[in-house]
Amino acid sequence: MGTNGSTMLEPLRQGLPPLDPAAVSDAASCALPARYEAVREARQFTRRTLDQWDMGERFDDVCLVVSELVTNALRHGLPANGACAGGREPPVRLHLMRWTERLVCAVRDPSHDSPVTREADDFSAESGRGLFLVDSFSDSWGWHPLAGALDGKVVWALFRLPRTGSRPHGE
Repeated sequence: MGTNGSTMLEPLRQGLPPLDPAAVSDAASCALPARYEAVREARQFTRRTLDQWDMGERFDDVCLVVSELVTNALRHGLPANGACAGGREPPVRLHLMRWTERLVCAVRDPSHDSPVTREADDFSAESGRGLFLVDSFSDSWGWHPLAGALDGKVVWALFRLPRTGSRPHGE
């Protein structure tokens, strides 16, 4: 596990509302093994990170989204035979980045395939609801292929954060 999400900032600018990568106030990242126990590890990492950032109250929604993104990366983003170019374990990486009013959760995997959402009328299926949940619990989400030295894609979800010191309407 590391704490440098800077490798993800440039690609994450694509498809997101304008963000200044230099203005990120906090970033954390962790590598995840290519096994389903990684979902639990991702939740634990998210809990520790949000607690450090004094954002524990957002844990439930963020954790649900992180769990779905990591599960999808493990299920659909890794080669079926477990092989990866160069004989390395396929990289799945979780990045959490916080700006003043936004939190971005991003999961990188080696696949170039686009995430596929399940049709709303097929919600009773055993699987395929993950991106529906991501869409429901985050303010926006998307994906894009990586370029350059990084191979694969990133699937991200954005959470809007309340302004510090702002008060609800009517107070």
